[in-house]
Amino acid sequence: MVVQIKALACQLPFDSGIPLSRFSTNDIVAEAVDRGIVAQISGSTVWRWLDQDAIKPWQYRSWIFPRDPQFEQKAGLVLDLYQGIWKGKALQSNEFVISADEKTSIQARRRKHKSLPPIKQHCEKVEHEYERMGSLNYIAAWDVHHAKIFGHCEPKSGILAFDSLVSDVMNREPYASAKRVFWIVDNGSSHRGQKAIKRFKSKWPKIVLVHLPVHASWLNQIEIFFSILQRKVLTPNDFASLIDLEDTIIAFEKRYEKIAKPFEWKFTRDDLSKMMKKLSQNRFQLAKAA
Repeated sequence: MVVQIKALACQLPFDSGIPLSRFSTNDIVAEAVDRGIVAQISGSTVWRWLDQDAIKPWQYRSWIFPRDPQFEQKAGLVLDLYQGIWKGKALQSNEFVISADEKTSIQARRRKHKSLPPIKQHCEKVEHEYERMGSLNYIAAWDVHHAKIFGHCEPKSGILAFDSLVSDVMNREPYASAKRVFWIVDNGSSHRGQKAIKRFKSKWPKIVLVHLPVHASWLNQIEIFFSILQRKVLTPNDFASLIDLEDTIIAFEKRYEKIAKPFEWKFTRDDLSKMMKKLSQNRFQLAKAA
């Protein structure tokens, strides 16, 4: 009986023709009774049985399944770089790893009433209504091992805007005199594919452009900095103008860099292999069930 209840909880309701997106404990109770698994059972008992194996069918999270046939190979190169390794060899002291991307369409929203600061027993109050003052794109690069941040605010994203950031970084020391500088990027239009690799190589011979697999921005460390920026600067969003927004973002860069440390990246190539193996097993089980 316990096994049957757990098996029911591990099914997707619509696969059995049940018009639910996911099960609650009460739904499982009702379905178990309808299927004749039990004559009567309480929701607390079902919850206790499921809790033994940490089964929570009422929860879900969004997920993008790897679809790049070379996902593990491409992601592995990036994860090795985070560990200071390139194709099996340790990076030298004059080799650097840069993680870069664009945070697009950041709006400046001017609130229709001035925000009120927190007081005793009351949090900050931010006016719900606002005026749109335009938007900009923030293009940034993060030195993975030295915790340096470089950013540009641009009215438009694209090749010119991204190349401007790359030039800014590569014309500074120690990158200007480096042996190699690895740039980790996603597959955005401004740095996609072999054309981008050739363009970078012709302009900056020391650069090795390393592309992430498609839908793998979660492996790009610059996204961690973007999340910090979003949390500490852009939420809540209250800026009188685009100039105000840009000045605040650049000022935050300088402030953050004073205390910045390399991110403690724990996901390694071995973890990636385990994840890919697990996903492969899940696909096999689903195909077998179908």
